[in-house]
Amino acid sequence: MSEAAHFQLDTATAGVLAVSGVLSFETAGSALGEIQLALGDGAIGRLDLAGVSRADSAGLACIVAVVAGADRSGRTLQVTRMPAGMQALAQVCEVERLLA
Repeated sequence: MSEAAHFQLDTATAGVLAVSGVLSFETAGSALGEIQLALGDGAIGRLDLAGVSRADSAGLACIVAVVAGADRSGRTLQVTRMPAGMQALAQVCEVERLLA
């Protein structure tokens, strides 16, 4: 993985998991695992994507999988501040309603 292709998670704000960096084919697999681990105890109710600098379809699939997993567990996970490019991709892929 190149130095430019990375992501970070931050839980500094109570109840919020902030994702920053790149969500791409290079990072989506590890991002999915780390996000699911961070959400494991159920204390987080919001996924803040404001810090995502670049995302592709794999990154979007990662976020959809995280939200679906939370839903299957009976938890609501609100996705906030999704970057415009990721929103556009969600619309093209017709998954924006899954992230609302």
